[in-house]
Amino acid sequence: MSGSVPTRRGSRREQREAARRRRRRTTVIIAGGVVALLLIGGGTLVAVNLLGGGSDAVGEPQVAADPVTFPQDEPASADGAGPCTTLNVLSSFENAEMVQELANGYNAQPRDVDGACVDVIATKDKSGISAEDAAEGFPDLTDAERPTVWIPDAASWLSVARDAGAGDIVPESGTTIGASDIVLAMPEPLADAIGWDEDAPTWDEVFTASEDVQLWADLGHPEWGGFQLGKTSPVVASSGEASMLVSYGSASGSVADLSVAEVEDADVTQTVREHELAVSHYMATPEHFLWHARQAEERGGSAAEFLSAVIVDEKSVWDYNRGIVSRDGVTRVEDEPPAEKLVAIYPTDGFYVADNPAVVLTAPWVSEAQQAAAADFIRYAGTEQGQQIVRDYGYRDLNGVLSDEVAEVGNLEPAPVGVLPFPEQDVVVAVHEAFPDVRKRANVLFLIDVSGSMDDVLESGQTRLEGAKDAITLALDHFAAGDDIGLAAFSSGGDGVMTPGLVSPVQDIGDSRDEFLAALDGLEAVAYTPLYEAVDTFSRDQSQAYDPSRINAIVLLSDGTNNTAVPTTTEDEMLATLDEVSHTLLVFTLAYGADADVEALQAISGATGAHYYDATDPLEVEDVLGDLVTSF
Repeated sequence: MSGSVPTRRGSRREQREAARRRRRRTTVIIAGGVVALLLIGGGTLVAVNLLGGGSDAVGEPQVAADPVTFPQDEPASADGAGPCTTLNVLSSFENAEMVQELANGYNAQPRDVDGACVDVIATKDKSGISAEDAAEGFPDLTDAERPTVWIPDAASWLSVARDAGAGDIVPESGTTIGASDIVLAMPEPLADAIGWDEDAPTWDEVFTASEDVQLWADLGHPEWGGFQLGKTSPVVASSGEASMLVSYGSASGSVADLSVAEVEDADVTQTVREHELAVSHYMATPEHFLWHARQAEERGGSAAEFLSAVIVDEKSVWDYNRGIVSRDGVTRVEDEPPAEKLVAIYPTDGFYVADNPAVVLTAPWVSEAQQAAAADFIRYAGTEQGQQIVRDYGYRDLNGVLSDEVAEVGNLEPAPVGVLPFPEQDVVVAVHEAFPDVRKRANVLFLIDVSGSMDDVLESGQTRLEGAKDAITLALDHFAAGDDIGLAAFSSGGDGVMTPGLVSPVQDIGDSRDEFLAALDGLEAVAYTPLYEAVDTFSRDQSQAYDPSRINAIVLLSDGTNNTAVPTTTEDEMLATLDEVSHTLLVFTLAYGADADVEALQAISGATGAHYYDATDPLEVEDVLGDLVTSF
């Protein structure tokens, strides 16, 4: 047995080198023209950069050369007088657990700030949503509910909020309370097969590999299919922002020195657009992707069935490796650790860091007492007690140090080299503005339940159908010219015939928006719910229209269970069809109202590797559907 190991390893090295040489030939051919043009103009150094990376790492070591000694917390001897100053602290979904525990630690000790006790209340939302809300003054909250402290998981969101109109209330910079590197995470067998667990790639090599449909086959693993690169949406998640920044940086020649001019350059833009073609689809949070990877393993397969690599923060890698996943990015479930753990890979030309900056909002609703309480809470986060919480919850402390256990379980580098801060505001904003143009285009059919129950009246006074129409109309704003979008609906009468069927063909929404909206407005509730027949029929139709350059999907909204007047498609027949089309189509499902068949909708989305969304509180359908369409 021992004699076979060197042979296997030797064969793997040969496979790696053969695949790498083939990918490298492609890169050199593309870059060679750039070198020739630049040499004519004398631009030799720039040409070398454009060829990508090399072995020299950029950036700084993660661990401080001269570590700071954290001060001890100094709570008051007794609580100050009541009523307590209420301090609302808004975090992102990614860092919410850490921020909540910091709030718990602060609240556990007596506090006296300017003579008053303090009560810290932690809330959370997606960073992109919080940035939008900040620009509008958090209009859906009362003064008593609005945040005093905002802790997005990366400083980039301060830039986004300020550019959107929050410059008067959001400071330019904040106080970092802990950090999480944004890395390339891969299942261990895949990282081993390609060799990146021992020899980290450049970002250019990552994107080149993601575009190589024969990569895994060349490395002896055709069962892994093509290279599937997962990314979160840069509209809402810091890891999604980072993925776009490294894509532009790789395309322009330097991840560390990206400029607005390079973001706006036509050749760079085209390269980034080609990078995005390797994306299966986008998701709102890292947990969404990792949940599906775990589901693939639990079905008896491999995480490789769902992803080859995903750009996420270290904290998410640690969570996954210790068995914590989340279907919705909100509710966390702890299970046994996965058989195939993830490996964190730190590309050699640099990686961005989610720096978790705490800012005190300079808003009209923030009192002097709250400002003082905020300063004291942020002080606490920098103490030995606060930084212990930071380390315990999977983050690097202010010296860049991880706990030994987190580093081991998470397969994380204790002191990687190449850390990069997020760029200045103008660069971040330029990438946000460019994303609608470079993202992978959509080929999506909205499939809407128009059974009789959709006429039920909600607390808002609308019927369910009216609420769904409003939500779809708003969600349509996410799409732009070049996205192919269509609309179908399903119900049936006593004869069992499904109606009305396709009411607006899947076509460029830039030309057909009015037609789509007119068809949507004309939908009426009928009677029965042929859910299985509708999914079976339209999944086959959409699969036949598969376009590998697009995200091919159905968005299914249903408020009930399968119910027909006469026998029709069975659940088993529908699931068999979904299994057939699962390599060409994603079926996202949205449970609308308390009577929706959640189990069936989860099975439908899970069969194609898509995601299930919960609007069982029908008044939340606009927000939930808005979250869903960030997948495109």
